[in-house]
Amino acid sequence: MTWRESVRPVRMQRVALVAPHDAVRATLVAVADAGVVEVEETSAEELPTAAAAALQGLRLGAEVAPVLSPEPPDLEALAAEGRADLLAGEAELQHQARQAITRGRVAALVGWCPDVSLDVLTDRVTAAGGVVVPLPAPRGLDPPTLLRTGGDVQRSFAPLVQTYATVPYVDADPTLLAGLAYVVMFGMMFGDAGQGLLLVGVGLLLRAGRPHTYARFQRIWPFVTAAGASATLFGVLYGEFFGPTGVLEPLWLDPLEQPVQLLVAAIGLGAVLLSLAYALGIVNRWREGGLRRALYAPSGIAGAALFLGLGLFAGGLYWGQDLLVAAGALVGLTGLALAAVGLYVASPGGGAGVSQSVVELFDLVIRLLTNVVSFARLAAFGLAHAALNAMVWDAATALAGSGPLGWLGAAAVFVAGNAVTFTLELLVAGIQALRLEYYELFSRVFDLEGRPFRPWHVPVVSREALR
Repeated sequence: MTWRESVRPVRMQRVALVAPHDAVRATLVAVADAGVVEVEETSAEELPTAAAAALQGLRLGAEVAPVLSPEPPDLEALAAEGRADLLAGEAELQHQARQAITRGRVAALVGWCPDVSLDVLTDRVTAAGGVVVPLPAPRGLDPPTLLRTGGDVQRSFAPLVQTYATVPYVDADPTLLAGLAYVVMFGMMFGDAGQGLLLVGVGLLLRAGRPHTYARFQRIWPFVTAAGASATLFGVLYGEFFGPTGVLEPLWLDPLEQPVQLLVAAIGLGAVLLSLAYALGIVNRWREGGLRRALYAPSGIAGAALFLGLGLFAGGLYWGQDLLVAAGALVGLTGLALAAVGLYVASPGGGAGVSQSVVELFDLVIRLLTNVVSFARLAAFGLAHAALNAMVWDAATALAGSGPLGWLGAAAVFVAGNAVTFTLELLVAGIQALRLEYYELFSRVFDLEGRPFRPWHVPVVSREALR
């Protein structure tokens, strides 16, 4: 798999599932058992099927997992035996059969199937007496999105993107970049080598499935471990090991002694991340609507040019470089003009369109400036973490000079203080990194909403299990 394929959703193929009437059920059973087809809804009929009516006759205390029998069942016998699972499966199958388009002695259903699963689907459907016919995708109809799993790391980062939006089918998949950006921002705010190693330990425990109560979170162990490793790295850079204990010397800066440098670094990191978000946004706008959309969209080339121009302008003023100031003004005004054209075209036009475009341009500039400044919170919460750790360490060292009982009190304060700081800052840094990810970065990456791929899957039970 090439790198281009790794950042794109799985390629989808529109298919028609065609079968003669006497093979429709067997074909649907094969499709349901394969679980790789999302069948399109073509019938709005809401009357219950025969199997659904029989299922309603059973008094169920909870939902049952549907299954299918290989052969057509006797619905009355299933109801008499209380086989709600088989009735539920048959109800789903009969509902899908209603979506079929009938022509003469042949019925066909239409749906979407991952390109990589097409051969397996074809083999199963052919064995059932049907045939799979690839179809061209209709103009204006976007396929559903299925993101590539890509391994444990990509799977663990996936909830970051899925919680925000479903990636449109034509867009690039930002999962890996989003995960890396998150752990870097988290580490900058949670910079302590000792507490970071504790978080790495939590991640490794999750990988081992311990404790069993949290086994359902096992899939996110790479995410937790990466966040802990990032916090450990920044802790080494800050010289923090459960606070300013002197175990480590700062390799970069001391947050409490050099807050201005940390603030500048946080805004600089934010500028880099925004640049990457704009680059990905340009790619997505191009895929969504070609050059015109990429050029005029505020999250495309127009917005990126405005962002670059403001950066060059600010840098020229700071370093006293008139040429840089002029270049920044030119690039920024070009981006502003492109954005104005795009906003006006999307407006109702006329005087109202001009007024709307002016207001939205002003909002675009203000939001861009506030988005950059918003990354200062990376420094602010990093300072807060260091200050809390320093308070705990100062309290513990003050008690340590009071004799044996003082040493016991110092140990208790040190352990309890670090436990509170670890829990509190873990929550704060986690939420703030998520906020920056969603509001500052994803607002440029995403401009459309996709729809997730939801294949129809009902497992088939063996004949032996039915006896």
